Amino acid sequence: MPELPEVEVVRLGLQAHVAGRTIREAEVLHPRAIRRHALGAEDFTKRLIGSRVEAARRRGKYLWLELSDKEALLAHLGMSGQMLVQPEDAPDEKHLRVRLRFDDDGPELRFVDQRTFGGLALDDLNDVLLPDTIAHIARDPMDPAFDLDAAVRALRSRRTEVKRALLDQTLVSGIGNIYADEALWRARLHWARPTEKLTLAKGRELLSAASDVMNAALGAGGTSFDALYVNVNGQSGYFDRSLDAYGQEGMPCHRCGTAIRREPFMNRSSFSCPKCQPRPRANLR
Repeated sequence: MPELPEVEVVRLGLQAHVAGRTIREAEVLHPRAIRRHALGAEDFTKRLIGSRVEAARRRGKYLWLELSDKEALLAHLGMSGQMLVQPEDAPDEKHLRVRLRFDDDGPELRFVDQRTFGGLALDDLNDVLLPDTIAHIARDPMDPAFDLDAAVRALRSRRTEVKRALLDQTLVSGIGNIYADEALWRARLHWARPTEKLTLAKGRELLSAASDVMNAALGAGGTSFDALYVNVNGQSGYFDRSLDAYGQEGMPCHRCGTAIRREPFMNRSSFSCPKCQPRPRANLR
């Protein structure tokens, strides 16, 4: 699943290529792509026609186009969703699901999704220009208004394992499995550390590490493990070459040389260094 850096790469591309343009035509090519839009394809396309794209916005891992009539076109990328800017005469992609054309006859916007887990939907914007359905999502560490100490207090109050808290988008948004492991490695914390035992200083260090690693990933175009994550021009990111923990099972820790371990975590995996990130004593196995 794309995390904050990957979604921000897409947002930047949409801001550059789509913002300021007016939608001339909308076409739904697969009904599952708009299944979250309860009123169906006809309503979806009618409401889009004539709308001006004011800006491409993001909160955490959530992406939307702010439209001129105080509506949002919310994009759920899922596991394989792609927002591609293509010339109108370019051949259709095999898994093209939704197409938007603009009144300037310039490049069109295509939503392509191989696995159809993602989708598009129209949503109302609230008074602070957030789509109603994601108004409960917390600010992310790259948000200028992010309050570091308030976020640390929220993590510490949850009384759970620190990685579970990091993945709770109502506490801090944008962090997924990859960047949680990377931030924990940088902060020398095991994922099972109880949040109530997290000091304020260590909590600041952890969230600062999350911000640093996501900024580094953004600079590399995000993390791509297969051809399904791409930017609006169809290019993959390359931060996977710089990962210290995630996916590095058996490789030497870049800090101490100990082999990175993989442990089961919430039907997924968590990667850490046994020496730099010892399991909390109460949770030793």
